Formats: sequence, C-alpha cells, structure tokens
Amino acid sequence: PALRAPILAIYHFAREADDIADEGDAPAAQRLQDLGRYRAALERAVRGDAAVDSDWPQVFGPLASALRSHALPPPLLHDLLSAFEQDVRYTDEGRRYVSHEALLDYCRLSANPVGRLLLHLYGVTDARSLQQSDQICSALQLINFWQDLSVDLPRRRHYLPRDVMAQHGVTDA
Repeated sequence: PALRAPILAIYHFAREADDIADEGDAPAAQRLQDLGRYRAALERAVRGDAAVDSDWPQVFGPLASALRSHALPPPLLHDLLSAFEQDVRYTDEGRRYVSHEALLDYCRLSANPVGRLLLHLYGVTDARSLQQSDQICSALQLINFWQDLSVDLPRRRHYLPRDVMAQHGVTDA
C-alpha cells in the first residue's frame, strides 16, 4: 500500500504517453509534437518546477511527487517516451524491425524501464535482479506483440522481425 501512489503515477505517465502515440486520428507529426510537449512536461517535473503542467496535471502532479519522494530515475521515464516516439515513426513510415536484436532494443526502451522503476521503488538495485527483470519484461512485451498481430498489423505496427521470419520461412501473407 505504501507504494500504490508512485506505482499509479508511473502507470498513468506511461498510459497517457502510449495513448498519445497510438490512439485517435492525429497525424504522426502531431503525435510527435505532443510527445515532445509531454517530454518537456517530464523535464519540468524532474526539475521540480512548482507549476503543474496545464495539459496533463493528472499525470505530472503525482509523477512530480513520486520523483521527489522516491527519487525515480528520470532516464527510465525518458526511455519510455523514446519507445513511444519510435512507435509513431515506425508506424508512420511503415518500417519494420529487421532483426530480433533490434526488436529487443525496442523492448529495452518500452518494457524494461517499467520493471526497473518498480524494482527501484522496492530498493532492488543489484545487477542480477535488473538483468532478470529486463528478461522478464522483454519476454512479456514480445508475448503482447505476438498475441496482438491481428490488431497491430492493420495499424501498420509490425513486430515480427524480418530475420526471424526468413529463418522460419514466414511471409507477410
């Protein structure tokens, strides 16, 4: 219960950013601009600026509090935003992941920070735990991708790496 507020702050931060990147009809340029504003709001929260961001007070008020009270590592929050920006670019350009390693690098930004943030809240910082968390979070992200192919492919999100497809003789069809 003592960690409920910071966990919710992290969740709402990530959920809102994901919605900016993925939901609605805004063109890619607008989504990237909005994510840029979101990143600027994060920077203000990290600096401890007194003014609550007017566009997302429900996100950055609690997040600023969690940043202060639990010394959340800002680079992990920035990594999440980088993943959402990558989502927009890849979808808009119809790009695909060429290799399993490239897809895992995406997971390093999109999933692994969440596990590391949660471990941080519990004071777990040893290298072995962080590595195991990264492996679990990446695996969960990949499972999510592959169970949602029917949703993601029509939205031009392609999370099947080309090298793995070629290795197994799988075509786009």
